[in-house]
Amino acid sequence: MKSLIALLGALVLSSPAFAADSACMAQAQEKRLAGAAQGSFMRKCVRDSCEVTSAEKKLAGAARSSFTKKCVADGLMPYCEEQAAGKKLHGAAKTSFMNKCQSAN
Repeated sequence: MKSLIALLGALVLSSPAFAADSACMAQAQEKRLAGAAQGSFMRKCVRDSCEVTSAEKKLAGAARSSFTKKCVADGLMPYCEEQAAGKKLHGAAKTSFMNKCQSAN
C-alpha cells in the first residue's frame, strides 16, 4: 500500500501541471504579485507552460486542445485551493469559485 501511495505521489509531482504551478507560484512571489494581478499572472504562466509541454509532445488539433485544457485546470488547482481557503469558502460557494478560477482565461 505504501509503495502505491509513493508511486501516485511521484506521478503527481512529475506532472507538467504541478511543475508549471510551482514555477509560476515562485515567479509570482518574486514579483510580489497579489489579488487580480496574481490571478492573471498565474493563469497566463500555467497556460504558457502547458502549451510548451503540448508542443514538446507534438500534439495537434483536438488532442492538443484537450491536453492544454486539462493541464491548465490541473496546474491552477493548488492556486485556486489556496485562494478558496483564504476566502474561507465551503460547499457550493467553494465549488462555484473553483470552477470559475480554473476555467478563467
